[in-house]
Amino acid sequence: MALNKCSVIFLSLLFVSTISLAQVKISSWNIRHLGNSKSKSEIEFMAETLRDFDAVAIQEVVAGNGGAQAVAKLADELNRKGSPWDYVVSNPTQGGTYSSERYAFLWKTNRLKVDRKAWLDLDCIEEFEREPYFIRFKFENQDFTLVNIHAVPKSKQPERELKYLKLYPELYPDEHFIFLGDFNLPESHSVFNPLKSNGFISALVNQKTSLKMKCKAGICLASEYDNFFIDSKAFKILKTGVDLFYDTFSDLKSARMISDHIPIWVEFDFNSN
Repeated sequence: MALNKCSVIFLSLLFVSTISLAQVKISSWNIRHLGNSKSKSEIEFMAETLRDFDAVAIQEVVAGNGGAQAVAKLADELNRKGSPWDYVVSNPTQGGTYSSERYAFLWKTNRLKVDRKAWLDLDCIEEFEREPYFIRFKFENQDFTLVNIHAVPKSKQPERELKYLKLYPELYPDEHFIFLGDFNLPESHSVFNPLKSNGFISALVNQKTSLKMKCKAGICLASEYDNFFIDSKAFKILKTGVDLFYDTFSDLKSARMISDHIPIWVEFDFNSN
């Protein structure tokens, strides 16, 4: 049967739509002091901000004071947005009283399946004040492993612990890594050169991600801290971006009640084997 022009266009659009489903979109967000201090309306705002991603990595979930419960509330709000979500929260990291915290992952269960349950690092645990948090997902017949990181503040020289990231591809040769989170350093820092030499590329370049206390001359962002380092041998980056959520608030003080960092995101596809 011959196809008319409308049928051809419809089938082309259907094909493009099908192809787009083979791509994965993930976000990372340092949500400052995610715990009992967050109100219901603030958690609803977070869910609305994150609803379109397939997976989300969160840093700075408080070790106590309702941190895990706040993540559960966020997952519940996400479940009200039209897709089923699941989540996992780490145990507190090994850091001292003032640096120990939790990580979290949230994901759409109709898009991703957990291929290996999340785990806090044990191999380099002595080298990190807040040891990284891993999870392996499977998308269709492909897998990828997220490594959630919250490095120590810049004043404590995060490069002294981040230099150990280069060991993970050797320790886990079968994992396809995406390092993501708050590195407290720009991607141009030399500590990332070993990863880059091993085929990892940063998703964001010259992109500030932390908030100033006040906007000055229309500039509200302070430092290049949050990023993704993606194994280019396994993945290809399609799109990247940030969410300037503070634009919806009247001032930065109000926005900082949500977080002092903005969400970052990347959309990627899998390189053929």
